[in-house]
Amino acid sequence: MTPTPLLGARTLDRQTARTLPPGPRLPTLVQTVLFAAHRKTFFPRMRARYGDVFTIRIVPSRRVCVVLSRPEDIRDVFTTPPTVMHAGEGNEVLAPIMGDHSLLLIDDEDHARMRRQLMPAFLGNALRGYAGMIGELARADVEKWPVGKPFKLHDRMRELTLEVILQVVFGVTDSTRLAELRPLVEKIVTVRPITMLGAFYPRLLKYPPWRTYLETQKRVDEILYDEIARRRTDSAGRNDVLSRLLAAGEWSDVELRDQLVTLLLAGHETTATALAWAFHELARMPAELAAGQQAADGGDDERLEAITKESLRLHPVVYQVGRRVTETVDLAGYRLPRGTTIMAAIGLVHEDPENYPAAHEFRPARFLSDDPPAAGTWLPFGGGARRCIGAGFTLLEATEILRAVLTRYDVRPVDPTPETAKPRNVTLVPSRGCEVIVTPRG
Repeated sequence: MTPTPLLGARTLDRQTARTLPPGPRLPTLVQTVLFAAHRKTFFPRMRARYGDVFTIRIVPSRRVCVVLSRPEDIRDVFTTPPTVMHAGEGNEVLAPIMGDHSLLLIDDEDHARMRRQLMPAFLGNALRGYAGMIGELARADVEKWPVGKPFKLHDRMRELTLEVILQVVFGVTDSTRLAELRPLVEKIVTVRPITMLGAFYPRLLKYPPWRTYLETQKRVDEILYDEIARRRTDSAGRNDVLSRLLAAGEWSDVELRDQLVTLLLAGHETTATALAWAFHELARMPAELAAGQQAADGGDDERLEAITKESLRLHPVVYQVGRRVTETVDLAGYRLPRGTTIMAAIGLVHEDPENYPAAHEFRPARFLSDDPPAAGTWLPFGGGARRCIGAGFTLLEATEILRAVLTRYDVRPVDPTPETAKPRNVTLVPSRGCEVIVTPRG
Protein backbone atom coordinates (compact mmCIF):
# COMPACT_ATOMS: atom_id res chain seq x y z
CA MET A 1 0.00 0.00 0.00
CA THR A 2 1.28 3.47 -0.88
CA PRO A 3 1.72 5.61 2.26
CA THR A 4 -0.66 8.53 2.62
CA PRO A 5 1.08 11.86 1.90
CA LEU A 6 -0.06 14.30 4.57
CA LEU A 7 -1.24 17.72 3.46
CA GLY A 8 1.75 20.06 3.53
CA ALA A 9 4.15 17.30 4.51
CA ARG A 10 7.62 17.18 3.04
CA THR A 11 8.25 14.62 0.29
CA LEU A 12 10.25 11.55 1.36
CA ASP A 13 12.87 9.64 -0.55
CA ARG A 14 12.12 5.93 -0.17
CA GLN A 15 15.79 5.18 0.39
CA THR A 16 16.20 7.73 3.18
CA ALA A 17 12.82 7.42 4.87
CA ARG A 18 13.02 5.77 8.29
CA THR A 19 10.24 3.97 10.05
CA LEU A 20 10.44 5.48 13.53
CA PRO A 21 12.28 8.42 15.12
CA PRO A 22 14.88 7.72 17.82
CA GLY A 23 13.88 7.53 21.45
CA PRO A 24 14.82 6.19 24.89
CA ARG A 25 15.50 2.49 25.40
CA LEU A 26 14.19 2.49 28.92
CA PRO A 27 11.71 -0.27 29.87
CA THR A 28 8.16 0.44 28.75
CA LEU A 29 6.89 0.63 32.32
CA VAL A 30 9.55 3.21 33.22
CA GLN A 31 8.66 5.32 30.17
CA THR A 32 4.99 5.07 31.09
CA VAL A 33 5.64 6.33 34.61
CA LEU A 34 7.81 9.19 33.32
CA PHE A 35 5.13 10.16 30.81
CA ALA A 36 2.24 9.93 33.28
CA ALA A 37 3.90 11.63 36.27
CA HIS A 38 6.67 13.83 34.85
CA ARG A 39 5.74 14.66 31.24
CA LYS A 40 6.49 18.36 31.70
CA THR A 41 10.16 17.56 32.34
CA PHE A 42 10.37 14.22 30.52
CA PHE A 43 9.36 15.60 27.10
CA PRO A 44 11.82 18.55 27.10
CA ARG A 45 14.65 16.20 28.06
CA MET A 46 13.75 13.80 25.27
CA ARG A 47 13.63 16.66 22.76
CA ALA A 48 17.02 17.95 23.94
CA ARG A 49 18.53 14.48 23.47
CA TYR A 50 16.74 13.15 20.37
CA GLY A 51 15.50 16.23 18.53
CA ASP A 52 12.11 17.70 17.60
CA VAL A 53 10.65 14.28 16.78
CA PHE A 54 11.14 11.28 19.05
CA THR A 55 9.52 7.98 20.00
CA ILE A 56 8.37 6.70 23.37
CA ARG A 57 6.65 3.44 24.30
CA ILE A 58 3.93 3.19 26.93
CA VAL A 59 1.44 0.65 28.23
CA PRO A 60 -0.78 -1.02 27.31
CA SER A 61 0.85 -3.35 24.77
CA ARG A 62 4.05 -1.29 24.37
CA ARG A 63 2.13 1.38 22.44
CA VAL A 64 4.45 3.21 20.05
CA CYS A 65 4.04 6.98 20.36
CA VAL A 66 5.77 9.45 18.05
CA VAL A 67 6.04 12.87 19.73
CA LEU A 68 5.99 16.01 17.56
CA SER A 69 7.07 19.49 18.65
CA ARG A 70 7.41 21.45 15.38
CA PRO A 71 4.30 23.50 14.48
CA GLU A 72 4.58 22.54 10.81
CA ASP A 73 4.52 18.81 11.64
CA ILE A 74 1.57 19.24 14.00
CA ARG A 75 -0.23 21.27 11.33
CA ASP A 76 0.21 18.32 8.95
CA VAL A 77 -1.50 16.09 11.50
CA PHE A 78 -4.39 18.47 12.09
CA THR A 79 -5.01 19.06 8.36
CA THR A 80 -4.95 15.38 7.43
CA PRO A 81 -8.39 13.79 6.86
CA PRO A 82 -9.68 12.53 10.21
CA THR A 83 -10.27 9.11 8.64
CA VAL A 84 -6.48 8.75 8.60
CA MET A 85 -5.87 10.32 12.02
CA HIS A 86 -8.24 8.82 14.58
CA ALA A 87 -8.54 10.62 17.92
CA GLY A 88 -11.35 8.57 19.42
CA GLU A 89 -9.35 5.35 19.52
CA GLY A 90 -6.82 6.89 21.85
CA ASN A 91 -9.54 7.79 24.37
CA GLU A 92 -11.16 4.35 24.62
CA VAL A 93 -10.24 4.10 28.29
CA LEU A 94 -12.80 6.88 28.98
CA ALA A 95 -15.74 4.98 27.46
CA PRO A 96 -17.06 3.53 30.75
CA ILE A 97 -17.27 7.08 32.15
CA MET A 98 -18.17 9.30 29.19
CA GLY A 99 -20.18 6.76 27.21
CA ASP A 100 -19.82 5.26 23.74
CA HIS A 101 -21.39 8.29 22.01
CA SER A 102 -19.02 10.86 23.53
CA LEU A 103 -17.57 13.28 21.00
CA LEU A 104 -14.11 12.41 22.35
CA LEU A 105 -14.52 8.70 21.63
CA ILE A 106 -16.01 8.53 18.14
CA ASP A 107 -14.38 8.96 14.74
CA ASP A 108 -15.19 9.44 11.06
CA GLU A 109 -18.80 10.17 10.06
CA ASP A 110 -20.18 9.56 13.56
CA HIS A 111 -17.88 12.27 14.88
CA ALA A 112 -18.73 14.69 12.06
CA ARG A 113 -22.47 14.20 12.61
CA MET A 114 -22.27 14.63 16.37
CA ARG A 115 -20.09 17.71 16.02
CA ARG A 116 -22.56 19.33 13.60
CA GLN A 117 -25.33 18.85 16.13
CA LEU A 118 -23.27 20.28 18.99
CA MET A 119 -21.89 23.35 17.21
CA PRO A 120 -25.00 25.61 17.35
CA ALA A 121 -24.85 25.59 21.17
CA PHE A 122 -21.27 26.93 21.16
CA LEU A 123 -21.31 29.68 18.56
CA GLY A 124 -22.21 33.37 18.24
CA ASN A 125 -25.54 34.27 19.79
CA ALA A 126 -25.57 31.14 21.92
CA LEU A 127 -22.26 32.07 23.54
CA ARG A 128 -23.38 35.65 24.14
CA GLY A 129 -26.49 34.28 25.81
CA TYR A 130 -24.40 32.49 28.43
CA ALA A 131 -22.36 35.53 29.48
CA GLY A 132 -24.94 37.02 31.82
CA MET A 133 -25.62 33.69 33.52
CA ILE A 134 -21.91 33.00 34.06
CA GLY A 135 -21.25 36.54 35.29
CA GLU A 136 -24.06 36.31 37.84
CA LEU A 137 -22.80 33.00 39.20
CA ALA A 138 -19.22 34.34 39.34
CA ARG A 139 -20.16 37.50 41.24
CA ALA A 140 -22.24 35.56 43.76
CA ASP A 141 -19.37 33.16 44.42
CA VAL A 142 -16.65 35.80 44.61
CA GLU A 143 -18.59 37.79 47.20
CA LYS A 144 -18.25 34.83 49.59
CA TRP A 145 -14.47 34.51 49.35
CA PRO A 146 -12.55 34.80 52.65
CA VAL A 147 -10.99 38.26 52.83
CA GLY A 148 -7.50 38.65 54.29
CA LYS A 149 -7.09 34.92 54.89
CA PRO A 150 -5.08 32.40 52.85
CA PHE A 151 -7.10 29.98 50.74
CA LYS A 152 -6.41 27.68 47.78
CA LEU A 153 -7.81 29.44 44.77
CA HIS A 154 -7.68 26.32 42.58
CA ASP A 155 -10.24 24.67 44.86
CA ARG A 156 -12.53 27.71 44.63
CA MET A 157 -12.18 27.77 40.85
CA ARG A 158 -13.15 24.10 40.66
CA GLU A 159 -16.24 24.79 42.76
CA LEU A 160 -17.22 27.77 40.61
CA THR A 161 -16.67 26.09 37.23
CA LEU A 162 -18.65 23.09 38.48
CA GLU A 163 -21.52 25.43 39.32
CA VAL A 164 -21.33 26.90 35.81
CA ILE A 165 -21.62 23.42 34.32
CA LEU A 166 -24.55 22.44 36.53
CA GLN A 167 -26.55 25.59 35.87
CA VAL A 168 -25.41 26.90 32.49
CA VAL A 169 -24.66 23.60 30.74
CA PHE A 170 -27.02 21.14 32.42
CA GLY A 171 -29.59 23.84 33.12
CA VAL A 172 -30.27 22.63 36.68
CA THR A 173 -31.47 25.53 38.83
CA ASP A 174 -33.69 23.83 41.43
CA SER A 175 -31.94 24.28 44.78
CA THR A 176 -32.85 20.81 46.08
CA ARG A 177 -31.59 19.07 42.97
CA LEU A 178 -28.42 21.18 42.92
CA ALA A 179 -27.73 20.25 46.54
CA GLU A 180 -27.95 16.57 45.60
CA LEU A 181 -25.95 16.90 42.40
CA ARG A 182 -22.97 18.88 43.69
CA PRO A 183 -21.35 16.15 45.83
CA LEU A 184 -22.24 13.43 43.32
CA VAL A 185 -20.73 15.27 40.36
CA GLU A 186 -17.66 16.19 42.40
CA LYS A 187 -17.03 12.46 42.82
CA ILE A 188 -17.57 11.85 39.10
CA VAL A 189 -15.06 14.50 38.00
CA THR A 190 -12.45 13.19 40.44
CA VAL A 191 -11.40 10.39 38.09
CA ARG A 192 -8.24 8.87 39.50
CA PRO A 193 -5.86 6.63 37.51
CA ILE A 194 -6.90 3.62 39.58
CA THR A 195 -10.52 4.20 38.52
CA MET A 196 -9.49 3.82 34.88
CA LEU A 197 -8.27 0.27 35.52
CA GLY A 198 -11.89 -0.82 35.49
CA ALA A 199 -11.91 -0.27 31.71
CA PHE A 200 -9.14 -2.86 31.27
CA TYR A 201 -10.23 -5.28 33.99
CA PRO A 202 -14.08 -5.43 34.17
CA ARG A 203 -13.97 -7.87 37.09
CA LEU A 204 -12.76 -5.03 39.28
CA LEU A 205 -16.13 -3.32 38.91
CA LYS A 206 -17.56 -5.67 41.51
CA TYR A 207 -15.38 -4.18 44.22
CA PRO A 208 -14.75 -0.76 45.76
CA PRO A 209 -13.65 1.82 44.73
CA TRP A 210 -14.84 0.87 41.25
CA ARG A 211 -18.27 -0.29 42.40
CA THR A 212 -18.72 2.90 44.43
CA TYR A 213 -17.84 5.00 41.41
CA LEU A 214 -20.38 3.12 39.25
CA GLU A 215 -23.10 3.59 41.87
CA THR A 216 -22.42 7.33 41.95
CA GLN A 217 -22.42 7.44 38.16
CA LYS A 218 -25.75 5.60 38.04
CA ARG A 219 -27.40 8.17 40.33
CA VAL A 220 -26.02 11.08 38.29
CA ASP A 221 -27.33 9.41 35.13
CA GLU A 222 -30.79 9.07 36.66
CA ILE A 223 -30.86 12.80 37.39
CA LEU A 224 -29.55 13.70 33.93
CA TYR A 225 -32.12 11.50 32.18
CA ASP A 226 -34.85 13.09 34.27
CA GLU A 227 -33.61 16.58 33.30
CA ILE A 228 -33.55 15.55 29.63
CA ALA A 229 -37.13 14.26 29.85
CA ARG A 230 -38.31 17.48 31.51
CA ARG A 231 -36.54 19.63 28.96
CA ARG A 232 -38.07 17.71 26.05
CA THR A 233 -41.50 18.77 27.22
CA ASP A 234 -40.64 22.31 28.35
CA SER A 235 -37.54 24.19 27.23
CA ALA A 236 -39.22 27.38 26.02
CA GLY A 237 -37.30 30.52 26.93
CA ARG A 238 -34.36 28.62 28.39
CA ASN A 239 -30.79 29.51 27.36
CA ASP A 240 -28.79 26.67 28.91
CA VAL A 241 -26.68 24.38 26.73
CA LEU A 242 -28.94 21.34 27.16
CA SER A 243 -32.01 23.27 25.97
CA ARG A 244 -30.08 24.61 22.97
CA LEU A 245 -28.88 21.13 22.06
CA LEU A 246 -32.43 19.83 22.10
CA ALA A 247 -33.51 22.67 19.84
CA ALA A 248 -30.62 22.19 17.41
CA GLY A 249 -30.74 18.49 16.54
CA GLU A 250 -32.25 15.04 16.83
CA TRP A 251 -30.80 13.29 19.85
CA SER A 252 -31.44 10.08 21.68
CA ASP A 253 -31.43 10.34 25.47
CA VAL A 254 -28.23 8.27 25.63
CA GLU A 255 -26.46 10.53 23.12
CA LEU A 256 -27.40 13.62 25.10
CA ARG A 257 -26.31 12.04 28.35
CA ASP A 258 -22.91 11.14 26.90
CA GLN A 259 -22.32 14.66 25.55
CA LEU A 260 -23.31 16.27 28.86
CA VAL A 261 -20.91 14.05 30.81
CA THR A 262 -18.19 14.78 28.24
CA LEU A 263 -18.72 18.53 28.66
CA LEU A 264 -18.56 18.03 32.42
CA LEU A 265 -15.31 16.08 32.43
CA ALA A 266 -13.60 18.06 29.65
CA GLY A 267 -14.71 21.51 30.74
CA HIS A 268 -14.55 21.47 34.52
CA GLU A 269 -10.95 20.82 35.55
CA THR A 270 -9.45 22.48 32.47
CA THR A 271 -11.14 25.87 32.90
CA ALA A 272 -10.63 25.90 36.66
CA THR A 273 -6.94 25.12 36.26
CA ALA A 274 -6.39 27.73 33.54
CA LEU A 275 -7.91 30.36 35.84
CA ALA A 276 -5.87 29.21 38.83
CA TRP A 277 -2.67 29.57 36.81
CA ALA A 278 -3.79 33.01 35.59
CA PHE A 279 -4.25 34.25 39.16
CA HIS A 280 -1.00 32.56 40.18
CA GLU A 281 0.80 34.82 37.67
CA LEU A 282 -1.23 37.99 38.32
CA ALA A 283 -0.69 37.71 42.08
CA ARG A 284 3.10 37.78 41.52
CA MET A 285 3.12 40.59 38.96
CA PRO A 286 1.58 43.83 40.32
CA ALA A 287 1.79 45.60 36.95
CA GLU A 288 -0.09 42.82 35.17
CA LEU A 289 -2.63 42.66 38.00
CA ALA A 290 -3.25 46.42 37.72
CA ALA A 291 -3.62 46.15 33.93
CA GLY A 292 -6.12 43.34 34.39
CA GLN A 293 -8.10 45.32 36.95
CA GLN A 294 -8.22 48.31 34.63
CA ALA A 295 -9.48 46.04 31.84
CA ALA A 296 -12.14 44.57 34.13
CA ASP A 297 -13.30 48.05 35.19
CA GLY A 298 -13.44 49.32 31.62
CA GLY A 299 -15.04 46.29 29.97
CA ASP A 300 -11.89 45.49 27.98
CA ASP A 301 -12.74 41.86 27.24
CA GLU A 302 -9.89 41.55 24.76
CA ARG A 303 -7.34 42.19 27.54
CA LEU A 304 -9.06 39.76 29.91
CA GLU A 305 -9.12 37.10 27.19
CA ALA A 306 -5.42 37.71 26.55
CA ILE A 307 -4.71 36.92 30.22
CA THR A 308 -6.43 33.56 29.79
CA LYS A 309 -4.66 32.84 26.51
CA GLU A 310 -1.26 33.57 28.01
CA SER A 311 -2.10 31.43 31.04
CA LEU A 312 -3.00 28.53 28.72
CA ARG A 313 0.22 29.08 26.76
CA LEU A 314 2.61 29.27 29.70
CA HIS A 315 0.81 26.58 31.70
CA PRO A 316 -0.89 24.22 29.22
CA VAL A 317 -3.50 22.31 31.19
CA VAL A 318 -3.31 19.43 28.71
CA TYR A 319 0.31 18.90 27.66
CA GLN A 320 -0.30 16.81 24.53
CA VAL A 321 -3.08 15.48 22.29
CA GLY A 322 -3.03 12.18 20.44
CA ARG A 323 -4.05 10.60 17.14
CA ARG A 324 -3.86 6.97 15.99
CA VAL A 325 -2.96 6.52 12.32
CA THR A 326 -5.23 4.12 10.44
CA GLU A 327 -2.77 3.50 7.58
CA THR A 328 0.90 3.99 6.80
CA VAL A 329 1.73 7.71 6.56
CA ASP A 330 4.70 9.90 5.70
CA LEU A 331 5.20 12.47 8.44
CA ALA A 332 8.09 14.59 9.78
CA GLY A 333 10.63 12.73 7.66
CA TYR A 334 9.51 9.27 8.76
CA ARG A 335 7.31 6.51 7.36
CA LEU A 336 5.01 5.61 10.23
CA PRO A 337 3.15 2.30 10.19
CA ARG A 338 -0.55 1.82 10.77
CA GLY A 339 -1.42 1.84 14.48
CA THR A 340 1.26 4.36 15.48
CA THR A 341 0.07 6.93 18.02
CA ILE A 342 0.97 10.52 17.17
CA MET A 343 1.39 12.91 20.11
CA ALA A 344 1.27 16.62 19.34
CA ALA A 345 3.25 18.08 22.24
CA ILE A 346 1.40 21.32 22.97
CA GLY A 347 3.68 22.12 25.89
CA LEU A 348 6.85 21.86 23.79
CA VAL A 349 5.43 24.20 21.14
CA HIS A 350 4.35 26.75 23.76
CA GLU A 351 7.74 26.88 25.50
CA ASP A 352 9.87 27.05 22.35
CA PRO A 353 11.64 30.46 22.15
CA GLU A 354 11.44 30.26 18.36
CA ASN A 355 7.68 30.54 18.72
CA TYR A 356 7.55 32.83 21.76
CA PRO A 357 10.37 35.24 22.73
CA ALA A 358 10.96 35.10 26.49
CA ALA A 359 8.80 31.98 26.42
CA HIS A 360 9.01 31.38 30.18
CA GLU A 361 7.63 34.82 31.05
CA PHE A 362 3.96 35.69 31.56
CA ARG A 363 3.15 38.35 28.94
CA PRO A 364 -0.55 38.70 28.02
CA ALA A 365 0.38 41.55 25.67
CA ARG A 366 1.64 38.90 23.20
CA PHE A 367 -1.97 38.39 22.18
CA LEU A 368 -2.73 42.12 21.85
CA SER A 369 0.14 43.25 19.63
CA ASP A 370 0.15 43.96 15.91
CA ASP A 371 2.45 40.96 15.57
CA PRO A 372 0.61 38.16 17.41
CA PRO A 373 1.92 34.61 17.76
CA ALA A 374 2.18 32.75 14.46
CA ALA A 375 -0.64 30.45 13.41
CA GLY A 376 -0.19 26.94 14.72
CA THR A 377 1.87 27.94 17.76
CA TRP A 378 -1.01 28.35 20.27
CA LEU A 379 -2.67 24.98 20.71
CA PRO A 380 -4.45 24.61 24.07
CA PHE A 381 -7.62 23.40 22.33
CA GLY A 382 -5.93 21.16 19.77
CA GLY A 383 -6.71 21.77 16.12
CA GLY A 384 -8.32 20.65 12.90
CA ALA A 385 -11.54 18.66 12.87
CA ARG A 386 -10.97 17.65 16.50
CA ARG A 387 -10.39 21.13 17.91
CA CYS A 388 -12.17 21.43 21.25
CA ILE A 389 -15.76 22.43 20.59
CA GLY A 390 -15.93 24.29 23.89
CA ALA A 391 -13.00 26.64 23.21
CA GLY A 392 -15.19 29.71 22.85
CA PHE A 393 -17.20 28.80 25.95
CA THR A 394 -13.99 28.39 27.98
CA LEU A 395 -12.64 31.81 26.98
CA LEU A 396 -16.02 33.43 27.68
CA GLU A 397 -16.30 31.76 31.08
CA ALA A 398 -12.75 32.74 32.04
CA THR A 399 -13.35 36.35 30.98
CA GLU A 400 -16.47 36.64 33.13
CA ILE A 401 -14.77 35.08 36.16
CA LEU A 402 -11.69 37.28 35.79
CA ARG A 403 -13.96 40.32 35.62
CA ALA A 404 -15.85 39.31 38.76
CA VAL A 405 -12.63 38.86 40.76
CA LEU A 406 -10.57 41.76 39.44
CA THR A 407 -13.27 44.41 39.84
CA ARG A 408 -13.56 43.47 43.52
CA TYR A 409 -10.19 42.33 44.87
CA ASP A 410 -6.46 42.79 45.01
CA VAL A 411 -4.71 39.42 44.91
CA ARG A 412 -1.33 38.48 46.38
CA PRO A 413 0.40 35.13 46.87
CA VAL A 414 0.88 33.50 50.24
CA ASP A 415 4.26 32.19 49.07
CA PRO A 416 6.00 34.32 46.41
CA THR A 417 7.92 31.28 45.15
CA PRO A 418 6.42 30.23 41.81
CA GLU A 419 4.52 26.96 41.85
CA THR A 420 5.43 23.97 39.74
CA ALA A 421 2.95 21.86 37.81
CA LYS A 422 1.94 18.43 38.99
CA PRO A 423 -0.17 15.89 37.07
CA ARG A 424 -3.78 15.42 38.09
CA ASN A 425 -5.27 12.75 35.85
CA VAL A 426 -4.73 14.10 32.30
CA THR A 427 -4.17 17.71 33.39
CA LEU A 428 -1.30 19.68 34.94
CA VAL A 429 -2.32 21.70 38.00
CA PRO A 430 -0.57 24.08 40.45
CA SER A 431 1.36 21.96 42.93
CA ARG A 432 0.28 24.00 45.98
CA GLY A 433 -3.23 24.81 44.76
CA CYS A 434 -2.51 28.50 44.05
CA GLU A 435 -2.74 29.73 47.63
CA VAL A 436 -3.56 33.46 47.71
CA ILE A 437 -4.88 36.24 49.91
CA VAL A 438 -7.49 38.65 48.56
CA THR A 439 -8.34 42.09 49.93
CA PRO A 440 -10.92 44.66 48.78
CA ARG A 441 -9.60 47.07 46.21
CA GLY A 442 -8.97 50.62 47.25
